[in-house]
Amino acid sequence: MDKPKKPSPVVNPWVKPFWEAAREGRLVYQRCRSCGTNIFYPRIACISCFSDDLEWVQSSGKGTVYSYTVVESNCPSAFVDDMPYVIAIVKLQEKGVQMLSNIVGCDPVDVRCDMPVEVVFEKLNDDITLPKFRPVALK
Repeated sequence: MDKPKKPSPVVNPWVKPFWEAAREGRLVYQRCRSCGTNIFYPRIACISCFSDDLEWVQSSGKGTVYSYTVVESNCPSAFVDDMPYVIAIVKLQEKGVQMLSNIVGCDPVDVRCDMPVEVVFEKLNDDITLPKFRPVALK
């Protein structure tokens, strides 16, 4: 029996710039030109003032783990080989920007809230590159 493929994100027109940037190794988010609100996940209108005058802004790619869970069992079959894995909400340095992603590059038992992380990119296929986060090495 063939193993199921991992799902791929749906790329709607308003989110296409996000995936294009990720493919280039850049993390971007939206900002409203009318009121200055930072927006993530990509939208067609501002979540504060409903303006459609949005721009794409380069993120620092740095943040902290806000919350997380470690998946150790009962995951969808396409992800069985990845267990255990960490799903986290990462609070980026940019005000108001949080992302749901994975923490990689460390043992899942070492992940903690407020842990500093930085973005890394994992190529899923020719069209989709996923932003994930790894712990920042403290100097």
